[in-house]
Amino acid sequence: MKKAEIARQLWDNLWEDYSRRVEYARIYQQMIEEAGGAIANDHIAFRSLRLTLDLPTGKINLGISYLASIVEALGYEAAGEYQFPDQHLYARHYRHPEQDRYDLPKLFISELVLDALPNSLVRQIEATVSYSEFFEVNSLKKDFSAAELQTAFTRPWKPPTRSLVEAVNQVSQYGAWVLLHGYAVNHFTGYINRQNTPAYPDIESTARILAQRGIPMKDAIEGSRGSGLRQTATQAVTEMVAVWDEEKGELTEIPWTYAYYEIAERNAIEIAPGKTELFQGFLNAQAKNLFEMTKTALGDR
Repeated sequence: MKKAEIARQLWDNLWEDYSRRVEYARIYQQMIEEAGGAIANDHIAFRSLRLTLDLPTGKINLGISYLASIVEALGYEAAGEYQFPDQHLYARHYRHPEQDRYDLPKLFISELVLDALPNSLVRQIEATVSYSEFFEVNSLKKDFSAAELQTAFTRPWKPPTRSLVEAVNQVSQYGAWVLLHGYAVNHFTGYINRQNTPAYPDIESTARILAQRGIPMKDAIEGSRGSGLRQTATQAVTEMVAVWDEEKGELTEIPWTYAYYEIAERNAIEIAPGKTELFQGFLNAQAKNLFEMTKTALGDR
């Protein structure tokens, strides 16, 4: 099986798990298909921690490079990079050279720059993630499968302590999210351009009907009409997640945000006088606002 075909199977497998957990994605799919349209995925987002561990098997960076080793094995190539200094985040997006032939989504992979956090928290995070079973692409046989790769998109470390999650959440809700969910999908993205139904010709009509169906939506659409990229999203679903309660000396569960479902509309932009091209990248300001969709306030619990 070609690498592009394995990639397609991997993303389909991850979609099955994600859509089971995120009801809003299933409602969107039902809504579009009821109108005679079809769904397509513009991009998938993943999160990580920029932290290098010195393990007996060698050094490993848990950030973008960890996930990049997997997606690059599938043929994906880096296509853009983004800085978010206020949130201490860095990101890259990846495209597959056979994206159109195999209908492969773009990937948006980000990382929290841990050097920007207090040293005491960094040391606790490092202690939490050090005893983990990390996925090694080099250990795969030549004809690896989507099922083998899928095991990488989980949380490889044991449940963190509740006190650490709450402390990290005070300085980076992104960091708390990664401690709890690891490399699980952060969001999939419905691609407005491919809905192919006159019932929902644009992002406004799609977002409006989602809201009418009872889905809590982001207040605004990011990007003005006609701009290269326009995005909005549902609110994040909340799940019960396992943490270690130090006071009780046992595992317990607390509610925390997991994932949201994004919808995106892409438009042509002028790349040279008289020449236009469909915008394929991402915009810093819009991505920055969407990062906040998984924010969990301690008062909510």
